Amino acid sequence: MKETTIRLKKNFINKTTKGYPLIEKNAVIDANKLTHEGMVINLVDNNNKFIAKGYYGKQNKGNGWVLTYDEQTKIDYDFFRDRIDKAINLRKEFYNNQNTTAFRVFNGEGDNIGGLTIDYFDGYYLINWYSEGIYMFREYIIKALSELTDYKGIYQKKRFNDGGKYIDDDDFVIGERGNFPIIVKENGVKFAVYLNEGAMVGFFIDQRDVRNIIKEKYAKNKSVLNTFSYTGAFSVFAAKGGAKKTTSVDLANRSRKKTVEQFEINNINADEQDIIVEDVFKYFKYAVKKQLLFDLVILDPPSFAKSKKHTFSASKDYTNLLKEAILITEKSGIIIASTNCSSFDMKRFKEFVDKAFHETNTEYNIVEEFYLPTDFKINTKYKESNYLKVLFIKKS
Repeated sequence: MKETTIRLKKNFINKTTKGYPLIEKNAVIDANKLTHEGMVINLVDNNNKFIAKGYYGKQNKGNGWVLTYDEQTKIDYDFFRDRIDKAINLRKEFYNNQNTTAFRVFNGEGDNIGGLTIDYFDGYYLINWYSEGIYMFREYIIKALSELTDYKGIYQKKRFNDGGKYIDDDDFVIGERGNFPIIVKENGVKFAVYLNEGAMVGFFIDQRDVRNIIKEKYAKNKSVLNTFSYTGAFSVFAAKGGAKKTTSVDLANRSRKKTVEQFEINNINADEQDIIVEDVFKYFKYAVKKQLLFDLVILDPPSFAKSKKHTFSASKDYTNLLKEAILITEKSGIIIASTNCSSFDMKRFKEFVDKAFHETNTEYNIVEEFYLPTDFKINTKYKESNYLKVLFIKKS
C-alpha cells in the first residue's frame, strides 16, 4: 500500500495521542497528500515527531482511522490477521452458544480497525466495508477470516457510495452461496436472514439483550405496539413471551411479508397479530382517535427517516415522538424508547424523555437501561462507538 506522512493540526494532537481513533476531516494540515483511499498515513506533529499510524478512507465523519500508535508496526496481512484473531477469541462464548447463532465478530473501532464490521450468521460471515479505504485491504481481511474460521460462505456489503449508502452488488465473496433465508437463532427464537437482498439482512443484532428481556419479563399478557417495526423482531419476541396481542407498524411495504415470515418460522399464527403498513405518525393519530391504549409501546426509529408527510430526525424530534407514544400508553404501561443515533449521549437522551413527560404533565420512572451487547465491543476513547441507548420507561 502507498504510504504518506501527514501533519496533524496542533489542537488535534493531544486528542489523538490519548486514543481518539477517528482522523477528522479538519484535523490534518497536508490534506492535499491524501490522493488514494487505502493509503497508509503516518501522523506527525510540526516537528515531524510520530504520533500515530492509520489509513485514509473517507466516511461522513472523517478521513480515516488510526490503526496503531507504534511507528514500527506494518499495516500488512499479519496486522489484520492479528486483530481479527483477537476479536474472534473475545467472542468464544458466542461461538459456543447453540441458542444464539447470530452475533458480531468484529466491531470496527471497538476492535481497533475503524470502518470494518464482521457479523456471523450460523456459519456465514458478513463483512461491512464503510469506506473505499478499508475496502482496499479486502484481500488481507478476507484471507485472514478464511484462515481463522470454519465457514460456509462469506458475503460483503459495500457501504461507501455517496452519502455512505450501500452499493448494490451480488455481495457473495467466497465459499458456498447461501440458500436464503438462513434461519438463525437468538436466545432460542428463530430469525430469517437474507445476506443477498440489499443493505439490510432481516434484523438488527445489536438489540439482542432488549428483545430477550421483553420476552422474559415484560410481554406476558400485555398488548404490545411495535412502531418502526421493520421485520417485526420485537413483536416476535413479545409474542414468544406470551403477549396478549402484538401490533406492528412500519411504512415500508415489505414489512408485512417479512413480519409474517418471522412469525411463521416461530410457529406463531400471524393472522392473530396486527401488521399495519402505515406512517407511524399517522397511526398515532388514528390510535388517539379510536382511543386505543397499549400496555407496552416500543419506539425504535431510525436516526433519520422521511415519508411523504413527515421528516424525522432523532436528535431533533425524539421528544415529540415520545409525546405521541405517551398518549396511547396505559397507566403503569411501559414505553421502550430506543435510539441508535450517535450524535447525542444517554444523558441527552434522558433529557428528551424528561421534556416529553413534563410537557404532557405525566409522571414516569425509568426502570431499565440498555446499551450495546458485549459482542459489540466499544472504544471508550470514541464515545460515538457506544451508539445504542435504550430506556424502559414506566408511565405513572
